[in-house]
Amino acid sequence: MSAMDTDEVSVVLPSSTTSGLTLSLHPLPILNISEHLTRLKLQKNTPSPFVLGALLGTQNGREVEIVNTFELAMEENAEDAVDHGFLVSRRDQYKQVFPSLEFIGWYTVAPQPTSRHIAFHEQFTGYCSTPLLLVLQPNINLVSASVNAQTLPFKAYEPSVEIRDRKSRSVFIEVPYNVETGEAERIAVDWTARGGGSGTSLESHLQTQRSAVKMLHERIVVLVRYVADVIADQAKKDYATLRSLSALIASLPATESKAFRDEFDTEYADVQLTGVLSALTKSANILNDLVDKHIVLTTGKDERSGGRRRGMGRQGGPGDWDRHH
Repeated sequence: MSAMDTDEVSVVLPSSTTSGLTLSLHPLPILNISEHLTRLKLQKNTPSPFVLGALLGTQNGREVEIVNTFELAMEENAEDAVDHGFLVSRRDQYKQVFPSLEFIGWYTVAPQPTSRHIAFHEQFTGYCSTPLLLVLQPNINLVSASVNAQTLPFKAYEPSVEIRDRKSRSVFIEVPYNVETGEAERIAVDWTARGGGSGTSLESHLQTQRSAVKMLHERIVVLVRYVADVIADQAKKDYATLRSLSALIASLPATESKAFRDEFDTEYADVQLTGVLSALTKSANILNDLVDKHIVLTTGKDERSGGRRRGMGRQGGPGDWDRHH
C-alpha cells in the first residue's frame, strides 16, 4: 500500500454533512463493477487490484440515476493518468446506442477515498462539472450503521470544497442512494444469479470452466515437454504417441490460412461498416433538422416579403395592372 493510500487527514467529510442529491443505483452497475474486480483479481493474481471505470446515467437537477458503466484504461508508463482518448471513444460509442445516457462520474474499489482519488477526480471534471464517485468496499462492515443504510458494499460520494485554516481543499460528501430496479432488471439479475437458467449458481459454473481449462493446459504442457525431450534425445521415441500428436495437430484449424484471413477481414469490415453507417445516420438526422429549421425561417421571410410586394401592387392604378398583364 502506497503512502497516498494511508493519508492521515480524511478527504471525506463527517456524516453530519449531508448531500442534497437524490441518487438511484441500478443493478447493472453493481454487477459490472463486481465482475470487473473479480476478473482483475484472477488476471493479475492479486487480492487488491486497482479498478477504474466510468459511470453512465441521467441527471435532472439534483436527481441522478446511475444506469450503466464501462471500464477505463490508463496511459502507458503513467500510473495515475487516465487514457482520455479511450474514455472519449467509449463514451461516444455508448452515446450512439444509448443517447439519453451521459457521463456522470467514475467508480473504483477501495476501503475509503484518499487523496489519490481526489487527483483522479480532477481528471474527470472536464467531462462533468461535478462527477460522482462510486466506491466498492468489499471489506465493509455491513452491520454497522451508515448514511446509506444499505446491505450492499457500495458507497457514493459527491465532490465538494472545504475551507480549513483559510485554505481550500477538495473533499467528498457521502451521498445516500436507493437501488432502483425495473421488472426487466429483476428478471436479468435473477437469471444471472441462477447461472443463466441452468439451475446452478454462476460461481459454480465459472469454477467448472476454470478447472477444465486448467486441466487442458496441464496436459498440453506434458505433451510439449515430451516432444522437447524427444528432440533433445532425452526421452525414448514412442511412434504411436508421436503419430497421435501429429494427427491431433493436423486436425487443428489453420488460423493463418488464406480462407481464415479472408473471413476475418470480411467480419472486420462489416463491423467497421456498421460503425460508419451509425455515424452517417446520426449526421443525416442532424442535417435533416437543420434543413427543417432553414425551411421554417425562409418560409416566414418569404411570406413577409410577399405581403409587402402584394401591398405595393395594390398601391398602383389599373393602368399598372394592364401593363403587367
